[in-house]
Order: sequence, then C-alpha cells, then structure tokens
Amino acid sequence: MNEIEAFKADIEAHLSGHKMTPTDFGKMFAGDPRFVFQLREGREPRTATRQKVMDAMSASVREAAQ
Repeated sequence: MNEIEAFKADIEAHLSGHKMTPTDFGKMFAGDPRFVFQLREGREPRTATRQKVMDAMSASVREAAQ
C-alpha cells in the first residue's frame, strides 16, 4: 500500500469510526465538501494537504477523548 492509498484508508476508517458523512469530513478537515468524493475518484492531494488533514483528524480524536 502506497502513501496515497494509506491516506485514503485512514480517511475511510475515520468516516466509519466517527459516523461522519464525506461532505462533513471534507468541510471540517480540508475546507472542501467534495474532498472525499474527489479522493474516491482518484484525486491525489499534495503532501502538505495530506499532512494538514491528518493533523486535523488527530486533533479531533484527541479532543473527543477528553
């Protein structure tokens, strides 16, 4: 599994684990309601964008645990 595939898998796991819609995820973590749909269609975001999304997901999980 390459980095992009792992990134997509992490997002799908987050969606199912947090019962979040793809649109809400995109708005919250990427500022783009179509983000997840475009990933599913083959979009490959830049490294900086992937890191921003991963950091935001991690922060969200930490906040929910508190």
